[in-house]
Amino acid sequence: MELSFVPTDAELAASAEQVAADVLWHGLMLVSAESCTGGWIAKVLTDLSGSSAWFEAGVVSYSNAAKVSLLGVQAATLERTGAVSGETALEMVSGALERMGAGIAVAVTGIAGPSGGTPGKPVGTVWISWKRRGGEARARLFHFGGDREAVRRQTVAAALTGIRETLTG
Repeated sequence: MELSFVPTDAELAASAEQVAADVLWHGLMLVSAESCTGGWIAKVLTDLSGSSAWFEAGVVSYSNAAKVSLLGVQAATLERTGAVSGETALEMVSGALERMGAGIAVAVTGIAGPSGGTPGKPVGTVWISWKRRGGEARARLFHFGGDREAVRRQTVAAALTGIRETLTG
């Protein structure tokens, strides 16, 4: 799946406001586990005044070691599938939810570029996962275009959209 646009700061802020309203309405706390976005999801969400009422924590786990120690990703998963995989994204989101005690979580892992891509996982390959406490984790593969910033912006936008979808069923 691919977004056809690169969202502006204003569009990301508007999406964050919608997420905030939805998370508050459901009476939950949200946590993010981020790799390729480097904390951008948490930044967009905590730019909103009062976000402490619904945003629990954000974990930036760039290295494999951090994914293991902070989020409980299995070293065997990283060895078998790599950091940029659906399996890793699912373990990241489940670990974030478990360790932070929140009600809903989002996790992202991908290759923002310009380096790091391979024929099997080119630049722009991003896995995003979402999970609500008591529910099943789901992960979705995206292939975003553009430069590093464009890939990251599209990832943040897709992550926020997926949070809303996870809350509404």
